[in-house]
Amino acid sequence: MLNRYCKQGRGCLGPVSLVIFAVIWRITPVVPHPQCLDFKPPFQPPEELTFCVMYKNFGCCDSAKDRELMDKFYRIMDNFDYYGYAKCAGYVQDIICQECSPFAAHLYDAEDSSTPVKTLPGLCGDYCSEFWLKCRSTITLLTGDLQLEELEQDRDRFCQYLQLGDPDYCYPHLLVNEQLTRNLGRVTANSEGCLQLCLEEVANGLRNPLAMVHANDGTHRFFIAEQVGLVWTYLPDRSRLAKPFLNISAVVLTSPWEGDERGFLGLVLHPYFKFNGKLYVYYSVEVDFEEKIRISEFRISASDMNAVDHSSERIILEVDEPSSNHNGGQLLFADDGYLYIFTGDGGMAGDPFGKFGNSQNKSALLGKVLRIDVDNNDRGPLYTIPPDNPFIHEPQARPEVYAYGVRNMWRCSVDRGDPITREGKGRIFCGDVGQNKYEEVDIIEKGKNYGWRAKEGFSCYDKKLCANSSLDDVLPIYAYPHKMGKSVTGGYVYRGCEYPNMNGMYIFGDFMSGRLMILQENKRTRQWDYNEICMGTGQTCMFPGLINNYYQYIISFAEDEAGELYFMSTGVPSATSYSGVVYKLVDPSRRAPPRKCHYDPLPVKVKSRLINFVPKEKLVVESLPNKRPKAKATKAPVRHPPRATEAPQPATPDWLEEFMQILRNQQETTTATPTTTKPAKSRKGSREKGRQGRRRKGHRQLESAIQNGTLRLVNKEGMHNQGRVEIYIQNEWGTVCDDLWNIKAAAVVCRQLGFLYVVRASKKAQFGEGKHLRILLDDVQCEGYEDSLLDCKHSEIGIHNCDHQEDAGVICGNEEYGEY
Repeated sequence: MLNRYCKQGRGCLGPVSLVIFAVIWRITPVVPHPQCLDFKPPFQPPEELTFCVMYKNFGCCDSAKDRELMDKFYRIMDNFDYYGYAKCAGYVQDIICQECSPFAAHLYDAEDSSTPVKTLPGLCGDYCSEFWLKCRSTITLLTGDLQLEELEQDRDRFCQYLQLGDPDYCYPHLLVNEQLTRNLGRVTANSEGCLQLCLEEVANGLRNPLAMVHANDGTHRFFIAEQVGLVWTYLPDRSRLAKPFLNISAVVLTSPWEGDERGFLGLVLHPYFKFNGKLYVYYSVEVDFEEKIRISEFRISASDMNAVDHSSERIILEVDEPSSNHNGGQLLFADDGYLYIFTGDGGMAGDPFGKFGNSQNKSALLGKVLRIDVDNNDRGPLYTIPPDNPFIHEPQARPEVYAYGVRNMWRCSVDRGDPITREGKGRIFCGDVGQNKYEEVDIIEKGKNYGWRAKEGFSCYDKKLCANSSLDDVLPIYAYPHKMGKSVTGGYVYRGCEYPNMNGMYIFGDFMSGRLMILQENKRTRQWDYNEICMGTGQTCMFPGLINNYYQYIISFAEDEAGELYFMSTGVPSATSYSGVVYKLVDPSRRAPPRKCHYDPLPVKVKSRLINFVPKEKLVVESLPNKRPKAKATKAPVRHPPRATEAPQPATPDWLEEFMQILRNQQETTTATPTTTKPAKSRKGSREKGRQGRRRKGHRQLESAIQNGTLRLVNKEGMHNQGRVEIYIQNEWGTVCDDLWNIKAAAVVCRQLGFLYVVRASKKAQFGEGKHLRILLDDVQCEGYEDSLLDCKHSEIGIHNCDHQEDAGVICGNEEYGEY
């Protein structure tokens, strides 16, 4: 129909109008926003369309919808004789088929799900006039809109009614609008090549969420772990169970200080969890005043499929930690069925342990990828060594070692493989946090040396080790300098169903800079091409439920049972900040065909109260500046001996020192920071600010981001569940006077901090006097159900008739759920 129309010279733009059109585009360029009438992105039909063939390759109709529209067409045209059919059939077909246009929501003026959908698409003025002159008798048959029927006899009013607020999308001009049709169906990139994706909020109010795993049992539940040692169950509708899935917060070693890398660090469910109910956790612990990392096995409760039997813990492995940082923390089961454990190098800076460091020492378990067999361990040893582990015949090597030379791998994943060809299946990707200069991404292979501390990324770190001809190390697939970010967070290769464009993309991030990044393997060169992700601007993310901003401290990535991809981040690296959010990555340019990705979750027997999910994040509509110096990253070069020109620089502070200095600057008046957990797996550190199109939340000072009413417990022993109550009000921390202080007020405190019970409301400065702070609250009277002490009755802020000898405190607990 468009070709006929253009040949007649009535619809194509002439030379003058083309010039004007080009000028308009230079001033106000269109940002394409493909969207269907169900308010979702368009798709590639799985079967070829036979009626609306102009959209057979990409649009908003599958074959069923195509047949439905064809039936409608014949019902209308049955009312006409041969002459009427010949004159109007093309117009009717064109108009009906706009429901299949990839811009259908715009054509029907229905970008907003709350706006009534028009019954006819928006038509360009000249086309509308011709349609009205030739075929206005079809209007009442095409639509049930009474207002349109009333306008049937008035061409100007009729065409004005069909005029769109955004004329760029009117039919048929949009078909030849290169700004709209260029790269249609591909992931949108901005002028700097940054790929624009969107997000969907999945969970919120979490304290440093650092792991999310699914049950792989058909229920599509997922479990989210907080660094304090709590794991929560979420159902497919995103409601959360009030009762924790696992709570070992009493034994997890953490401290009140930001920057502490210890805590609950890893969680994985056995591949046959559905049948054996086994899961494995990785956490920091103190044993006889010695710090260790512990890998333990638990079993699911026999009476509740959503709770762990805490008495079932069996310690699989413990490793002494010489320092409090570089604790590793990843657990995963690979395709071979074995449990992989990723340990850090032991901490400090430069792996200073022994002649060559822990990482190059195969007799040490630190700085390694370990592989063990935990099947059939109900009797006999808790684990055995796989017979093909690479170093089992080396007398000086630990048989558990699978690969070595790693510094502090933070977040690894197993590639599910291409959904059709299975290409890539079983590859293990890891992000390895760097020292002074580079972050890297590795693919783990049996028996390989990943270079640390001889090398950092592709660069020499230790001059002598780097020059050693026997190093025989594996280069990373990608490395980037610290001007781009200082603490990599490993991600996943996307293999989900919903967003075909993302298939094969390895998506990862950086904790400190907040960058989201993509690597894609170039099949021709076998190298990995880099792209950056930025949040969609303009209308890109204007779909129901989507947002285009996130908190910048990227802690971890995850995939659900269906293979869709998520990441976790937080806005404030503080244990008492419930600013942790889980986001789902969404491609707004293309989705899978309807019903292709549908699944029916198996029912879940729930014995706990459900907490419904309430999203809090909002779409940012205005465009943000995309100005940031582009930093060159490093691809894997052709293999050649590295230049050993640089000696190690131990005097250069690593990210932890920088991070701690930033926190000291931001919290000069605070002597004790919020209890438990470190900042979002604080192996990451201070955050780089400027960021292209990221729309990160939390571009602000740490203190100013803490909400009024935030609480912390302070005590000399560092106990996470008890201490002096300190509250944040109007940009300062202060204490609470114990006048009228009782168990109801203490209950509000404990619940706000995530505990299930209050053990005691303490008075008379039992946990010491907070003399360095002002007394901010006095005469607090609570009913026990309030969300914050500020919701209780109290005297005016800062007004009191007591001194610090009456500082209030609490002791909280979780006894019913197995807190030791």
